[in-house]
Amino acid sequence: MRRFLLALLGLALLVGGFGYWEATSDPVVREARIALPDWPAGAAPVRVLLMSDIHVQGPDMPPSRVSRIVTQANSLHPDLILLAGDFEGERAITTHDYSVSEATAPLAQLRATFGVVAVLGNHDKPKLTDETRQALARANIIVLDNEAMEFGPIALAGFRSRPGKTANQLDRLPGAKLLVAHSPDLFAKLPSNISLMLAGHTHCGQIVLPLIGPIATGSQFGTRYLCGIIHERGQTLIVSAGLGTSRLPFRIGAPPDMWLITLEGGAPVS
Repeated sequence: MRRFLLALLGLALLVGGFGYWEATSDPVVREARIALPDWPAGAAPVRVLLMSDIHVQGPDMPPSRVSRIVTQANSLHPDLILLAGDFEGERAITTHDYSVSEATAPLAQLRATFGVVAVLGNHDKPKLTDETRQALARANIIVLDNEAMEFGPIALAGFRSRPGKTANQLDRLPGAKLLVAHSPDLFAKLPSNISLMLAGHTHCGQIVLPLIGPIATGSQFGTRYLCGIIHERGQTLIVSAGLGTSRLPFRIGAPPDMWLITLEGGAPVS
């Protein structure tokens, strides 16, 4: 029995060590090329970098690691960077909690031709929303909270809680329509005037076990919008695995990632 328990302990340590290693590994850069039917005639392609779920908290995501990820992001030379929410960590198991200012300060070094835009996530505490917006503003990041703006040939909306209002604002702007939100669940009822949506939140399951699959998805649709590129009704959704962790500082079978998406004109995949 003692040997059995020691073997179980050894296995747990091995799995935990691997999970922590994967959680703290450099993000995988995934690439996609998306044709948008409403792309302005003559406009050059735009490289959009999607990053999400930073969850700044010890031990796996201190500000120093955020700085390394920022360096990696800048090396991709994006035209527009989109941050899909959850800058803060709320785990019970932590070695250090950081203030909103500490969490967002490294993001000030992000560089993109058209700028850096963020939406807030479910872990960005409502009572700190103003503080978070101010901290992001100090980092030269625009927060779109149910708002829409033009960025080059792109009309971008940032959604949090009012899809109708956001879609109406977006519809009044020229350019190819793009929506970024923290959760992918809105995609099930995405307004028809928007052909592309970008999101995070699910962590691609974070812990995905063989034969069992993801322990949790955070989505009311289960694994339908879990990860990667999804096509429905002639519209496209891209869901990032995110960069940090939630609940436990481990990732298994769902490494951190960021998406480099080239947008251009043409007919979308149906």
